[in-house]
Amino acid sequence: MPTESLSSLLGIRHPIIMAPMFLVSDETMLVAADRAGISGAIPALNWRSNELLDKGLGNLVSACSSPFGVNLIVNKSNPKFHDQLEIVCGHRVGYIITSLGNPAETISRAHARGIRVFCDVTNLDHALKVQALGADAVIAVNREAGGHAGPLPREVLLAQLRAKCQIPIISAGGVATYGLLQESLALGAAGVSVGTVFIATHESPVSEEYKQACVTYGAKDIVMTTKLSGTPCTVINTPYVEEIGTGQTPLERLLHRHKSLKKWAKALTFYKGMKALEKAAFSATYKTVWCAGPSIAHVHGIRSIAEVVHALTAPPSEYQA
Repeated sequence: MPTESLSSLLGIRHPIIMAPMFLVSDETMLVAADRAGISGAIPALNWRSNELLDKGLGNLVSACSSPFGVNLIVNKSNPKFHDQLEIVCGHRVGYIITSLGNPAETISRAHARGIRVFCDVTNLDHALKVQALGADAVIAVNREAGGHAGPLPREVLLAQLRAKCQIPIISAGGVATYGLLQESLALGAAGVSVGTVFIATHESPVSEEYKQACVTYGAKDIVMTTKLSGTPCTVINTPYVEEIGTGQTPLERLLHRHKSLKKWAKALTFYKGMKALEKAAFSATYKTVWCAGPSIAHVHGIRSIAEVVHALTAPPSEYQA
């Protein structure tokens, strides 16, 4: 069983990654995370051009005292992948998080530049494959995660990975309190990746309506949809989501089954879904499609990132909500 903690692996005060959240994470949030003693990560796709990605990473390298990470979608739905990988490697970021694809090329090129690679996994089979490819850690995405959640409970997934993996395991999903963080560490996680509770923060760039939804709605209001990216994704069940439903149309299902059209259909669904998320994140309309996980049950107000980190890391006797 791997024993190195995320704190020692990255040289940070607390074993926490602020998860990369599409259209939520930005430079301001990552700098605030760095100052709060954790590591922030950001999707490369949050910069709308390669030029902005290059400039943004330069800003973060200058502003952050500890390693930060960049999330790359490494499958064919991301036509920018190869350019993004080149730019990210050029800045020698602390680590890359790979999602939704084969990380072999990313691991090879990143390691040549001295950059660690952490791979999102949802099951043991995938974890063993990326371990064999040379991944430096796995991010075990469980069914409590926001966005692209996995199918397994945290306890089951961590137990399976602990038995076979020789690299650190970072647990992703459901951590929103000090007690839940300690439980994950006790189950053998080297650290945790936390997203949802950082959405409703002062530093977050999303609309006030999105933030307030994280306060107002609860775990029972989180539903899974395939309309956003073609891959099951958790969102808040707003009136708009109720109106459009959460499953693909018959035409969408037909295209995904047709082998010669499947990759193009998936790419189209991804593009359309991401555009819907972009509109929901930054404009106050009733047509809201907001990603979040069931840990919004623990969000009771809009706080600073430093306050969220303190709530996660200070025993209840030391923390006053």
